[in-house]
Amino acid sequence: MASGKGVARLGPAERTAALESMAARELDVVVVGGGVVGAGIALDAVTRGLDVALVEARDFASGTSSRSSKLVHGGLRYLEQLNFELVREALRERSLLLQRIAPHLVRPVPFLFPTTHYGWERAYVGAGVALYDTLAFASGLTRGVPGHRHLSRARALRLAPALKKTAFTGAVQYWDAQVDDARYVMTMLRTAATYGAHVAPRSQVVGFLREGERVTGVRVRDLECGDELEVRARQVVNATGVWTDDIQELVGGRGQIHVRASKGIHLVVPRDRIHSMTGIILRTEKSVLFVIPWGRHWIIGTTDTEWALDKSHPAASRIDIDYLLDHVNAVLSVPLTRDDVEGVYAGLRPLLSGESDETSKLSREHVVAHPVPGLVMIAGGKYTTYRVMAQDAVDAVAHGLDQRVPRSCTDRIPLVGAEGYQALWNSRHRLARTSGLHVARIEHLLQRYGSLIDEVLALIERDPTLARPLTGADDYLRAEIVYAATHEGARHLNDVLTRRTHISIETFHRGLAVAQEAAELLAGPLDWDGEQVKREVEYFTKRVEAERRSQEQDSDQGADAIRLGAPEIVPVVVPERA
Repeated sequence: MASGKGVARLGPAERTAALESMAARELDVVVVGGGVVGAGIALDAVTRGLDVALVEARDFASGTSSRSSKLVHGGLRYLEQLNFELVREALRERSLLLQRIAPHLVRPVPFLFPTTHYGWERAYVGAGVALYDTLAFASGLTRGVPGHRHLSRARALRLAPALKKTAFTGAVQYWDAQVDDARYVMTMLRTAATYGAHVAPRSQVVGFLREGERVTGVRVRDLECGDELEVRARQVVNATGVWTDDIQELVGGRGQIHVRASKGIHLVVPRDRIHSMTGIILRTEKSVLFVIPWGRHWIIGTTDTEWALDKSHPAASRIDIDYLLDHVNAVLSVPLTRDDVEGVYAGLRPLLSGESDETSKLSREHVVAHPVPGLVMIAGGKYTTYRVMAQDAVDAVAHGLDQRVPRSCTDRIPLVGAEGYQALWNSRHRLARTSGLHVARIEHLLQRYGSLIDEVLALIERDPTLARPLTGADDYLRAEIVYAATHEGARHLNDVLTRRTHISIETFHRGLAVAQEAAELLAGPLDWDGEQVKREVEYFTKRVEAERRSQEQDSDQGADAIRLGAPEIVPVVVPERA
């Protein structure tokens, strides 16, 4: 799959066909949840030869999987907890993603770890980072990133002049990797669809089909039109993250897995506000704080606090924002203010409920359970190890199918756009000449679409006006908005401005300045009339206004109440419990 030829599209017609296909016959497995784990399960199952469907109540990656720190990493802090196996496993996955599975979407990123004491701390941090690098080699793969190095304060300041000279004594630089989290999930689902999976967003599971004790499928509501369909499957997998307990309740009875939600928020600030050529990692009293390079921006995060309110729209409060600003300003020579913040986003980690009262101490490991015949549950874990989680879930499915199912092969399956990417990157100047786009635009497109860039360029060839950047968000071309609807499963304006692009957090206007233009571009492929265009813009505007007001509140309860004041463009339904 070196080009777009033969790669499945996730447009409106394909969604309709997927729903019809999954209702037409009994499947081997239906996956509930379109985040990184659900997408990974769908890909793992279909590449083992199983007949697979995946349904998602909202947009793909609309929960935790689009609100992460956007890092692919082993987790340095887990070394302090002596969880060497989790770190080793994550570092092996990091190598696979960087070098084989998704080199167009995952790339190395350097971090500076400032030390604040002479002697013991440098030895302590250095030993930890050295172990981190060693565990990466122990995976049997090349690391895919440079090794760490010790720096004096003067050398560290040359890399990061923004640091306050009096705030640290020296530093250790090491490397990890980063990813566009939502784009990765969508690309994985396109890959699964290319291998034959039936994939449908805005399709909510409202009940389970039963034969006695056995689960034999799910009842699905098409939220776009209200129709209900029965999807029969020999095995059902619940991969809904923080919604695990809710889906479990639909089956009835006491579940074997319980998940607690931990809220993490991130700030986005312009790149020129922090003068540095490297990311920065800082210790806090509870965890660690990252300053992560992100295109023309920095992402600063994260927090770790328990959240027991609305799971769909976790809200960042003023206290959350001030916490991050206070901690990062402790080491910056020119402090940041709230006026520097372009975007704020909040996400929920699905942590396995344990003995600890603090969410920061709950497990990031995952668990798979078979609570009733025909149903597999999976929860916990972290973004980086999604593929291992998926493999374990499909192993449980295979056990339930009581038939010979091949072993997982996803460690050798590149995502669509990966094959041929490096050759195209090397030819980017030629691509720029033949397309008429600046080479910087070609680089931007290659790092988002890989070898599927030809599909985006084909849209521009048919309509040259799509080569223009969006007015008010000139990092993105008009073609990318159209492509999100025709090929990437976007159904609504919010899907495009929040997840197919990140305009809603990368601009001070939070996407409001481009909402009308983007909605008009989406109208054609999504068959909207003028009234629907107006409705999409109004809903997006209300969402942004509610988020802004919620970020002025001093408590989670106050922020949550205001955020819930903005209605969903396509509301989910409240299903009946078993």
